[in-house]
Amino acid sequence: MKRFIVIVLDGFGIGAMKDAEKARPGDEAANTLGSILRDFPDSCFTNLERLGLMNAYGRESLRMKFSPTANVGRAELMHWGADTFMGHQEIMGTLPKKPTAQPFQEKVDGIYAHLLEKGHKVEILRNGDLRYLLVDDYVTVADNIDADLGMAYNCTAPLDYISFDKELEIGRHVREAATVNRIIPFGGTGTTLQDLLRAEEVREGKYIGIHAVKSGSYNKGYQCRHLGYGVDKNVQAPTILTDAGIPVTLFGKVADIVANDGGKSVSCVPTDEVLDLTIEEIQAMENGFICTNVQETDLAGHSQDADWYRRLLEIADERIGRMIPLLSGDDILLVMADHGNDPDIGHNKHTRENVPLLVYKKGVCGIDLGLRASLSDVGATVCRYFGVKQPQNGIPFLEKLQP
Repeated sequence: MKRFIVIVLDGFGIGAMKDAEKARPGDEAANTLGSILRDFPDSCFTNLERLGLMNAYGRESLRMKFSPTANVGRAELMHWGADTFMGHQEIMGTLPKKPTAQPFQEKVDGIYAHLLEKGHKVEILRNGDLRYLLVDDYVTVADNIDADLGMAYNCTAPLDYISFDKELEIGRHVREAATVNRIIPFGGTGTTLQDLLRAEEVREGKYIGIHAVKSGSYNKGYQCRHLGYGVDKNVQAPTILTDAGIPVTLFGKVADIVANDGGKSVSCVPTDEVLDLTIEEIQAMENGFICTNVQETDLAGHSQDADWYRRLLEIADERIGRMIPLLSGDDILLVMADHGNDPDIGHNKHTRENVPLLVYKKGVCGIDLGLRASLSDVGATVCRYFGVKQPQNGIPFLEKLQP
């Protein structure tokens, strides 16, 4: 058996990156793990401690100490900001491009022209001086008003009237004409175009979009795809591996945001459930790559709830402890994060933090992986492990893990 398992504890940062003050002002004091330990000094995550969490953090706590046998590193974020979607694209080997933050109003004419060129029917909808688009009678294209303004455009559709595949095609054409971080085609069944138009809202006088929750899109038959700027699935680890005949399984939020056309992807949010599925897959899989995203830790950070975060880490820690005895001598387990989400920083956004790299491999101990310049070093290491071509970005550290 030859398996590589990556567990991403979403939002589990271990201290601000050195560029945080300039790249993301306000995050220079961010420290997700530090906030949890300050609020709950008796916290003890036994298996994460064994894997070297405190080594990566750089200091010991009341109950958790350095592990002399751990294989430990830290990684910086190469992508702009601190983003779950782009964090996972980076993990899988994408070289991040810096997106442009732009109100839809600044791109509406160019996107309108591009969609016409691609053969779509396009109408302009207006609210005063603000404009957005209605494409092929049912798909609205406008600002995402539910997140950081200017960073994404939504394509919203009532899926009883147009297929998600057709909406996704429209989204891909919008992606070709835009440089914002994400284009997000989504929709649900049981809604009409009028439901969408009634959910139209304006923010700050210059952003206009469809409020996702008020549109009813989440209520029934919800489908969604995130299209990132500069993201090409063909240069990422899952596609490279499946093209080489190596099984790939994605669990949790990573299944929603990383392309895995030839593999198995299972969406799941509850921490115990997503990790139990991972354990079952480890037991069933003889050869292949597993990546699991534990999303609820990120949700706890967004909720500014350090106690919930601590309890989720306890669940994750216990399940990781169950995984370790299932690993053979050739297997690798890597526990990491994609960014920070400090529950005590005073806002509910992600934080630009270094993340831990905690690696378990039988017979290998005490390895210092150093500070890696990109999360992509993980995807590069996975590809090197399976002997396939390298992804677009990243420097593998597999050689450091040889006994």
